[in-house]
Amino acid sequence: MASCDHETEHHLAAKAARENMPDEEAILRVSAAFKAISEPSRLKILFALRQGEMCVFHIVEAVGGTQSAVSHQLRILRDNRVIKARRDGQNIVYSLADEHVVAVLELACTHLNCKI
Repeated sequence: MASCDHETEHHLAAKAARENMPDEEAILRVSAAFKAISEPSRLKILFALRQGEMCVFHIVEAVGGTQSAVSHQLRILRDNRVIKARRDGQNIVYSLADEHVVAVLELACTHLNCKI
């Protein structure tokens, strides 16, 4: 391996990075959540849910597609703890899991200079 002019500095940085690295289980959970968020139709659902909780019917109205397709995407988002669901009478209503999801969406849009 080639020697680096700043070998000690880089070694210390690598050691600090290793010591502050989340455990493997946390890395896998974060990776799965980002994978779930990254699919365009799921991302549309998340932006729709920024307006507040909605049932599947209204999510379909907001984002387009079929109820079956939207329900499938909702299940993936829910399984990855990006959204939550609760029963309201005969309906299931969905909402963002918490304000961290909003923060991730807003930060991504700020980074990419997109309008939200």
